[in-house]
Amino acid sequence: MSVSTPGSGAAPCRFAHYFVTCGIDVETGLEPDELAALYQWLEADRQGRSPDSADAGEHFEQIPLKRTFKSKVLAHYPENIEWNPFDQDAVNMLCMPKGLSFRTQLDGREPRFHSFIITREDGSRTYGFVYTFYEEVTSPQICAAMQTLYQMHHAEHTSAATPTASASSSSSSSSSSMDSLASSLDETDGSSPGKGTPVAGAASTPCEGCSGAYDASRDTLYVSKALCLITPMPFMNACRRFLRQLHRAVTATQPPPLPLESYIHNVLYEVPLPPPGRSLKFHGVYEPILCQRPGPGELPLADFPLGEAFQLLGVENLVQLFTCVLLEMQILLYSEDYQRLMTVAEGITTLLFPFQWQHVYVPILPASLRHFLDAPVPYLMGLQSREGMDRSKLELPQEANLCFVDVDNHCIELPEDFPQFPSKVHLIQELNEVLLHFGLSPEGGDPLSPTRGQLKSRALHDLVDDRRNGNLGGEALAVLERLQDLATRTGVTVGPVGPLERAGEAEGEPWTRITGQEEELLEAQLTVQLREVFANRFANMFADYEAFVIQSANDLESWLTNREQMHNFDKASFLSDQPEPHLPFLSRFIETQMFASFIDNKIMSQWEEKDLQLRVFDGRINKMRMYGVRAPGMRSSGYQRCTILQDSAQAIEQRLMKIDHTAIHPHLLDMKIGQGKYEQGFFPKLQADVLAVGPTNNNRWFSRTAPPQRRKERQHRQHTEHLVLDNDLKEKYMQEARSLGKSLRQPKLSDLSPAVIAQTNWKFVEGLLKECRAKTKRMLVEKMGKEAAELGHGEVSITGLEENTLIASLCDLLERIWSHGLQVKQGKSALWSHLLHFQAREERLELQAESPVSYGPERRKSETSVGLPYLRVSLMQDMRHIQNISEIKTEVGRARAWIRLSLEKKQLSRHLKQLLCNVTLTKKLYKRYAFLRCEEEKEQFLYHLLSLNAVDYYCFTGVFTTIVIPYHVVIIPIKKLSNAMTTSNPWVCVSGELGDSGVMQIPKNVLEMTFESAFRRHHIRISTAFKCQNLGKLTTVQLGHDNAGLLAKWLVDCVMVRNEITGHTYKFPCGRWLGKGVDDGSLERVLIGELLVPAGDEEGGKTCRTPPQQRSPTQARRSSITSITGRGGKPNCAQIQEAIGEAVNNIVKHFHKPEKERGSLTLLLCGENGLVSSLEQFFHHGFKTARLFQKNVFVWDFVEKATAYLESADQVGDLQETPKPVGLSCETFCRYVNGINGTSRSIGKDGKFQLLVCLGARDRLLPQWLPLLVECPLITRMYEENALLRDRTTVNSLISVLQTLHDFSITLESSLTKGVQL
Repeated sequence: MSVSTPGSGAAPCRFAHYFVTCGIDVETGLEPDELAALYQWLEADRQGRSPDSADAGEHFEQIPLKRTFKSKVLAHYPENIEWNPFDQDAVNMLCMPKGLSFRTQLDGREPRFHSFIITREDGSRTYGFVYTFYEEVTSPQICAAMQTLYQMHHAEHTSAATPTASASSSSSSSSSSMDSLASSLDETDGSSPGKGTPVAGAASTPCEGCSGAYDASRDTLYVSKALCLITPMPFMNACRRFLRQLHRAVTATQPPPLPLESYIHNVLYEVPLPPPGRSLKFHGVYEPILCQRPGPGELPLADFPLGEAFQLLGVENLVQLFTCVLLEMQILLYSEDYQRLMTVAEGITTLLFPFQWQHVYVPILPASLRHFLDAPVPYLMGLQSREGMDRSKLELPQEANLCFVDVDNHCIELPEDFPQFPSKVHLIQELNEVLLHFGLSPEGGDPLSPTRGQLKSRALHDLVDDRRNGNLGGEALAVLERLQDLATRTGVTVGPVGPLERAGEAEGEPWTRITGQEEELLEAQLTVQLREVFANRFANMFADYEAFVIQSANDLESWLTNREQMHNFDKASFLSDQPEPHLPFLSRFIETQMFASFIDNKIMSQWEEKDLQLRVFDGRINKMRMYGVRAPGMRSSGYQRCTILQDSAQAIEQRLMKIDHTAIHPHLLDMKIGQGKYEQGFFPKLQADVLAVGPTNNNRWFSRTAPPQRRKERQHRQHTEHLVLDNDLKEKYMQEARSLGKSLRQPKLSDLSPAVIAQTNWKFVEGLLKECRAKTKRMLVEKMGKEAAELGHGEVSITGLEENTLIASLCDLLERIWSHGLQVKQGKSALWSHLLHFQAREERLELQAESPVSYGPERRKSETSVGLPYLRVSLMQDMRHIQNISEIKTEVGRARAWIRLSLEKKQLSRHLKQLLCNVTLTKKLYKRYAFLRCEEEKEQFLYHLLSLNAVDYYCFTGVFTTIVIPYHVVIIPIKKLSNAMTTSNPWVCVSGELGDSGVMQIPKNVLEMTFESAFRRHHIRISTAFKCQNLGKLTTVQLGHDNAGLLAKWLVDCVMVRNEITGHTYKFPCGRWLGKGVDDGSLERVLIGELLVPAGDEEGGKTCRTPPQQRSPTQARRSSITSITGRGGKPNCAQIQEAIGEAVNNIVKHFHKPEKERGSLTLLLCGENGLVSSLEQFFHHGFKTARLFQKNVFVWDFVEKATAYLESADQVGDLQETPKPVGLSCETFCRYVNGINGTSRSIGKDGKFQLLVCLGARDRLLPQWLPLLVECPLITRMYEENALLRDRTTVNSLISVLQTLHDFSITLESSLTKGVQL
């Protein structure tokens, strides 16, 4: 029911929306909590037992005073507000998360305060502040019922035998799991063992006078009651002071000055929200209460004491927790105290400015909602711990991506693969200084000691002492005077400044009242300064973010329609502009939903009113630029400290020093006489008729604020009517597509039936499938974009760091999928646990059969060439590979390594399909609602993963760089033209992007014969296997022999090398002789490899495969000039010049890539279409083809003759008249050629020319050497007149092209330069 009253009509600008009382309903009596029964149903289902077998009775094995009884909302005022409907079940559950709590006169009954939050589906929040106290039970029916329960409990336990008692004790421990999840903070705070406080589970032998005993004739029974204010903004301190004064009025010996209805009516209807940048004073029962609201340019309101959160966790732990929240991991807070959970949760989310948490947010998780820990989405939840409960006994459904925060024990458990926050050390140092300035320890205090009052006892106490001793400086003295002046202005009587020791004994003493207000001021100043430090970090890290926002739509409607297909932020360019140490964190953070939402808000701000947090953040960035704190576009990793700490603290102090507004004082209402009579210790039944409606509009505050409010509502209606289609599109394209968690931030508490829970899990299933589709699509499109760019089509849109981030995100998604709906958790990785179960089953079948079994759909690794033996490809084999890697030591690490290996081998979808084909095992491990048991969604999920086979990933090889990998090498000779075997001693050295294997001698007689079919010839091969540290992508192979024996000459077709773990096979074509007196006389060659594409990939599909990232060049058969000129098609001048330009351009592009993504430079220098090949064509052009005594002539012959001429001319003195640079070039040219000729390696003439080009490019000498060869007289005898080398214009153009390489530092592989002394 919606109440349209003047008071409720102005509710958006009211300080409080509802006043609520919760407690026991005397008319219905003691009722077992139905939520406890539901929780037992869920626990039975989670543990694999039949839910129907869960006992939903009253649990006679428990102490009656410990049992869970249902609390109810006794009253709430007003009845309802249209824009903030009252959710009775949710408020009741969060006011009393464990239900009613009973005590006797022997137990502690100290009142407690806690807060809660309700997040609606649109993301807006409502705050609740609860003051819980104990009220004497006067109902004879309730006392009699408790007496009966105790007698039944006592009779059962006294008549039970010892085994039965033991079993009952065990059952008690199980059935009290509700209490273990939400153990009463009243017990832990208001009781002590010295008073005989009952301990959960200690009721196996009850007796008269023992803990938990109750006798109606002797004991006084008390029950908990909660007073609650529900507000639209988090004014925690003001609400706590108001509720505390209400409770004080109830317990005082004298009645309050006015009926309680007057104060409650005043705070509900007559106290407005303070305007932004203003302060407000309103009146409680005994004292005035202050609250203030930040101005438009300040950080948003946050009233929870952030300093207390730092004291609970310590600076180091809180920064680590902050990083986990930024990366949208699953966060579980764990504490005995509800308020600590709220303080840490609210504190950490306020530090996110200008970003906002986008997922499930439940700071206090009621016991009946523990199944939400199964949610396969990022969440931030708080779980109340049971006193003395061991962390190891807490069963959590998933921990692979979980950050577990034990608030009370000052510790935090982080997930693996956790990047550090940028400039973390400097950030911690700055935070330490802020805390020390306020007298707090950066390491945090005793986690179990009360933290409230630390600021007062440390900062203010020292201040007063210093003043008394005359040691107070001018600035500090002014602070103290301002604090005392603040107390005077707010109408609080100032007591003597001496007895500071009494500050906390009694709330009613004057000095306590003063220091309470002063303490809140200091807390607020500390909170805002800590927040400013974090806000300053974001302002520096994202100062230039606007330059990378992509404005790709002309209007809001078109942008919303195409939201999923658009790139809104240039991530690759942004990351390339960031300092190297920041990249691991930033690459993951810009993939989060909170960052995507931030960019979406920025784009929409060109059509709509800018979001408040975005407006403040942009204003700060503009101010930084205006004052030159950080120049735009400047890349710097230097840490810049916050410079506005004092200004932000003074802004709060100034607002409280000068109160801007004072609300109407509480006044007498038109009440019925005789009702609500004061009775000490009992909260009266309030008169609903006077609290259900607000005052007329003669209230000067509402008359002042109502017209602007009406104008705002009218503008909002017009804007809504104008953008009806836009709002629908927002709902469709943003709420659903952006994240599943957004619609599940706060679980619906009003209906917790099994059907609703099943529906919620179905939403999780749909969300997981949608997330899988989005991630695989992103990975596929971005990867294809990079491959197309490297093939010359467009620009690169993904970096290696970004690619690794996407794959890590896929690993997290798979872990969440495998964690959803687990029957019983085993190990930290649900996926690896499932794999181990599968492995154990297969090995058991193998033993039963006493023969090897087929591990599912095994595949033969197909090759495009013969030579390598069969390689088994199976799920089991890949698991064993991972298990044999000693460097990986955790279950989560093994699961992620297995995912990466399967993805690199294009087997991920196939392996997971094989794993899930075992339906019996899946049913054993997972509940019926689990994602893996939803057949249609599972098939779609596997199909999305199958699409990743269309591109090539090196996510295993490129990440696990230190592991030892077995390789298989096969050397295949050409039988027709040479000996099938050699008498020499061959050797091989394999090199990759990460290193080389070293020279490995191959035994002469290691010969193997293989054949593909009866119609193909036999192949003789020399084969060897070796293990070495991961070489990465293979680039070159050095092959040679010692020329020993009669059959030393050897014509090699190719060398095949295979990574035995990933199955990647590289072919290194040779087609050249190795031997003296044949070909160019080389005894060793450097071969350039190419990765073979497996043929017959049934599921990968030939038609859907993109071209490889970069086709590895093959080694051309560079025989003599005669053989080249004798071929049919010779390249013309234009083609040769184009080839040189393309080769140089590829090298330039290589150096413009990030260093970790450049790949092998050797391929660009020595491979097909590389620099050496193109220059070789240049030198071949116009070369005379005369044969001398049937001997082939090589380019190196011309180089040697030119060297001999230059050396002889230098000796004769012809070069002495030349300019000094020319003479120097001549000297270096001769030295390099002689050094190459003098090497101990027998690399042949073509190999020597290749080495000369590489060394010249490395040392920037090629442009200096070309003129020497052009000026050499020998050129007229060895080159025709139309040769490119004799064309001065062409040579000068070539020199200009080669000079562009001087801007880069070229490093050559040791396989090329080994043995050359220069």
